[in-house]
Amino acid sequence: MSQDGRTQTVLVVEDEESIASFIAMYLRKGGFGVSVAGSGEEALAKAATERPSLIVLDLGLPDLDGIDVCRRIRQGSDVPVLMLTARDDDVDKIIGLEVGADDYLTKPFNPRELVARVKSILRRTAPSRRRLETQAIAHGDLLVDAGRREARVRGEEVQLAPKEFDLLWELLDHRGLVLTRDQLLERVWGYTFAGDTRTVDVHVRQVRRKLGEACPIVTVWGVGYKVSSEPKPAPA
Repeated sequence: MSQDGRTQTVLVVEDEESIASFIAMYLRKGGFGVSVAGSGEEALAKAATERPSLIVLDLGLPDLDGIDVCRRIRQGSDVPVLMLTARDDDVDKIIGLEVGADDYLTKPFNPRELVARVKSILRRTAPSRRRLETQAIAHGDLLVDAGRREARVRGEEVQLAPKEFDLLWELLDHRGLVLTRDQLLERVWGYTFAGDTRTVDVHVRQVRRKLGEACPIVTVWGVGYKVSSEPKPAPA
């Protein structure tokens, strides 16, 4: 339930009726209203008319796939999206995160973890939790503006997915400090339990790919990631 007393609604997009019913049951037990769509087109229609608080979106749908659905939703909405993928394959996860999904779960999953992740995402994206940031951080050729939620390399904007931006900002905001994967899961995703730390690695790879040589994130092997206090000098 949201802070204004209204029940938050989750749109479950899943074509396998048994799985959709299973997810819906646990979400209702968690205090959420639930709407279900069995196809991509139905999901897009319900997302537009019902304006859910969050969307649980299966990657494999009978008409449009989850990537297309997420991409089209993102054209006009920043509603949080938790993507479900049937394969433990980084390719699916990377593509899903690239088009704007906030998080992912690989089937089979513990339904209690799904509910916990839904609650965590909603806490992190609630209007009362969104601070009006005015700070910007420059690091070499990279400029990250928290208020505008923009990342620019040599003046050119680079499109980052929501959690990619949050991860980059968290590391920049703690320049010189090493943050473990578990710390990043808690600070960026809000997980207070032992989550899947591969989520962090997938996002780091995406940020590095998008920012190229301007990416300031350094791997500290066996520990986590950091941003150095000072940017590396440009090659001569």
